[in-house]
Amino acid sequence: MYDNETVLEYKTVAGYGTAELEEKKSKFISNVNLVENEDEAIDFINGIKSKYWDATHNVYAYYIEGDRIIQRFSDDGEPSGTAGLPVLEVIKKMELRNVVVVVTRYFGGTLLGAAGLIRAYGKSAAMGIEAAGVVRKKLCRQINVILEYQYLGKIQNYISNRGYMIKDVKYAQDVEMLVLVPVKETDRFTDYIREATNGEALVEETGKEYVTESLKLDNGHINDR
Repeated sequence: MYDNETVLEYKTVAGYGTAELEEKKSKFISNVNLVENEDEAIDFINGIKSKYWDATHNVYAYYIEGDRIIQRFSDDGEPSGTAGLPVLEVIKKMELRNVVVVVTRYFGGTLLGAAGLIRAYGKSAAMGIEAAGVVRKKLCRQINVILEYQYLGKIQNYISNRGYMIKDVKYAQDVEMLVLVPVKETDRFTDYIREATNGEALVEETGKEYVTESLKLDNGHINDR
């Protein structure tokens, strides 16, 4: 989706997740998914609407960022500002992108009032996102390193201590490693490799990709530590 290096990292959900919440006999079912474009978001929303066709409301919100920001929400018959907007605000407060959330409500007979609806839809959205799992995507360069065995232990320790990922290793006359290094740190990485091997290692960039890092949630808040 991202063809340049302007988006070095972003937060999103790991994939599909669902959660249920009951408030004054009303049942709220949150369904969350990762999407790459608006068409995928709409398809997901329509699928949930078909599944819960008999529900009182199917409220949704999504936030997608690529060439431009796309954010949409629907109250689906709930009082204006009490349903879809609170769901969207949860997504934005958690700084997530490429996420769609649908909160289905089966009315339980007791009115919740505007404040109660806002709390219920927001809480349900957060529960669904937590069930889906929050991840950070970091743009990394693929760095191919060829070095002699005498340097292997030292380089492996450096890579491990820095938290870089070794995607592939080949053992032949020399050792060939494909290492994923965050874009902002590649110059430091390549400088270290050359210095640590007295300039004997061959270092070459072969491409780039996003690496996924799981994040923990504490009471609905993302713990980045």
